[in-house]
Amino acid sequence: MITVVGTGAGAPVDARVTAGAELVVGGRRHLDAVRLPEGAERIVLGPLAPALDTIGKYVAEERPVVVLASGDPGFFGIVRALAERFGPERLDVRPGVSSVAAAFARTGLTWEDAVVVSAHGRDPRTAVNLCRSHPKVAVLTGPGAGPAELGAALRDTARVLVVASALGSAEERVERVTPAEAAVRDWGAAVSVVLCLDEARALGPVRTVAGGAVRPAGWALDEAEFDHRDSMITKFEVRALALARLGPRPGELVWDVGAGSGSVAVECARLGAAVTAVEKTPDGVERVRANAAAHGVDVRVVHGSAPDVLAGLAEDPDAVFVGGGGRGLPAVVTACARRARRTVVVAMAALDRVPAARTALTDAGFSCDGVLLQSSRLAPLPGDVTRLAATNPVFLLWGVRLPAHKEGVDE
Repeated sequence: MITVVGTGAGAPVDARVTAGAELVVGGRRHLDAVRLPEGAERIVLGPLAPALDTIGKYVAEERPVVVLASGDPGFFGIVRALAERFGPERLDVRPGVSSVAAAFARTGLTWEDAVVVSAHGRDPRTAVNLCRSHPKVAVLTGPGAGPAELGAALRDTARVLVVASALGSAEERVERVTPAEAAVRDWGAAVSVVLCLDEARALGPVRTVAGGAVRPAGWALDEAEFDHRDSMITKFEVRALALARLGPRPGELVWDVGAGSGSVAVECARLGAAVTAVEKTPDGVERVRANAAAHGVDVRVVHGSAPDVLAGLAEDPDAVFVGGGGRGLPAVVTACARRARRTVVVAMAALDRVPAARTALTDAGFSCDGVLLQSSRLAPLPGDVTRLAATNPVFLLWGVRLPAHKEGVDE
């Protein structure tokens, strides 16, 4: 058996656990904190592959192995690698308190409704987008994806960052800072976890299912669910297909350009994506904000005209919906297509604008497809009878980026 021991938030390892072990593997601080059996080989964890190879030799000879890890080794920890290599039946896992649990305990908050994301050894954009879209997020940090980087990316939000360092040790620190404050600090290497909180919503409702916000039971909401001006709103039939092609999901960023009422932006946010809505009219900006608040989601609203205003948006989106446009539509689609990592969806009422929008997508390296959507809704007539009321036809184009046309994009 391989005994995997989580040290918890600084909790000591019971000496009886390591007694009889012939190989003890762990981080230097974990190994220094335990009494090793006489004659036991000691391996300081660095690159994982050589350590697994050595463990494999001991396992093949049926010699006892102990692996020391931080917190709960089954939670974004070494249990996965050990189970994949040697099989879960060979593991005797003894978890400690995870850094996430300890950090939330220090803040006096429950965390069954938190989203937990690892940025260790990963591009931090997924963590940043989750922090934008969810009120309670725990980020497991790493080099290049620590409090400073998170703070720099979240400067424009009202979030509070709780930076927990060296949990359980004599040097433990738990600090509450704004993103701007976090961005200019040198945090060192002792950070255990960063909590990103929307304090107004940190104490959420009682939950029966753990995890982030419960996904909506449906989408393509009726137009009556949104405040809008003179029926200037993406109709639910069009919105349903647009959402299917956009594929908004947690950890991604969606732009809604020419947002109008913000119906597409709100629906993408309800499905867990981080969303930026671009709207050129002041009353439209307020309408998008009001609709987002009414549906309990975060939507960043940018006041300005595309394509010029898009240059000020620092982070490239995964998907873009273009719902406004006029004569400048080809330039808007081109600007969005240059930035989009995955897909662009364009809705148009005018037939004359379809060829130019299609060309803008294909010239930017997208495959392009589309449909003309025509629908008739049931409408009552006097005498308790029903007629079909036609809605205005809408062209929906969608482009999917071809892999060779945006280098460095993570799939």
